[in-house]
Amino acid sequence: MKKLFLLLFSLFLNFSFAQKVEFQTLLKDKISIRALQIYDGKVWYSGTDSKFGYVSLKDSADKKQMKLSKEKLEFRTLAQDSKYFYAINILSPAYLFKVNKKNFKSEIIYTDTLKTAFYDALHFLNDDLAFSFSDPEKNLHAKLLTLIPKKNVYEFYNLSSGNKILKMNEGEAAFAASNTNLASFGNFLWLGTGGGSARIFRFNLKTQETEIFETDFIQDSEAQGIYSIDFFDKNFGIAVGGDYTKQSANINNIATTNDGGETWQIQASGKNSGYKTCVKFRPKSKGKDIIAVGDQNIEFSQDYGKTWKTISEEKGLFVCEWIDENTLVFAGKNRIVQGKFQDPDIVISTNKYIHKRIIDKN
Repeated sequence: MKKLFLLLFSLFLNFSFAQKVEFQTLLKDKISIRALQIYDGKVWYSGTDSKFGYVSLKDSADKKQMKLSKEKLEFRTLAQDSKYFYAINILSPAYLFKVNKKNFKSEIIYTDTLKTAFYDALHFLNDDLAFSFSDPEKNLHAKLLTLIPKKNVYEFYNLSSGNKILKMNEGEAAFAASNTNLASFGNFLWLGTGGGSARIFRFNLKTQETEIFETDFIQDSEAQGIYSIDFFDKNFGIAVGGDYTKQSANINNIATTNDGGETWQIQASGKNSGYKTCVKFRPKSKGKDIIAVGDQNIEFSQDYGKTWKTISEEKGLFVCEWIDENTLVFAGKNRIVQGKFQDPDIVISTNKYIHKRIIDKN
């Protein structure tokens, strides 16, 4: 009898893990979406064919879409301050658009005509300051586009250490996979790279100094490297990625740091579900719970990124954002979906209690 109940309990636990996320489609459209923002109870997005818009989290019929340009631009970035949304397209010329949150009027506030322009991420540190990263020029100088919208400042800033301008390695760049290869906390901004090298750049806002740290992440080809990073605090962060041409490959594609990016520890190498494009810490989990999404599946970790479980085989999703600790939105190929998340800790602890009572009685 005890063995029977143990078996049933084990099966129930496995079932509860498999049923952790329930999906509801919010938007269907002919679009590829790799950048999301949450504002005013709505999911805001930018994507292919110059499309920009929103869909309500409460009522998917409440939606609006517009085209920022008559040209077929592709946006893989989206950011916001208190009054405006900002998006810059990939490829040259790159146009930085500003969209008024109240009346949806848009305007181009900056144009990058460099042939190498390819903007991978746009990230606001606060309401007054943002940075964007583009692939390097032939001189390989590592630089950020600095945005101070209230002062109409949009200019490149060369990353440096002392008086030395830092350079990218040959073949090193970043991936415009989910607008998340830039992350910040406090006085630090981090950038994750890939291609010829998979490294972490850490920019100190106070000293204006930048440090570069090596990783053991998969690298050496243009499709390999760090695709997404997130930081829980100034010390603990995570990087995910892999090889988009070999999406099942799962060696050296997840790493964590406990010292602000100076050193990185490879996690779950050979024991995860492969290529990932976006990673996010779960709110109110103190850095313990982390979700990662890729083109082929969604994975979840409950032990600071050390081990991972596949919680969904949903395909064609590239980016995610937490709404609260139990709800997320995902977007990707032709859709935006909302995921309701059931906390497995609650399920397990409850059923351990039930299981204990059954065993005691028998």
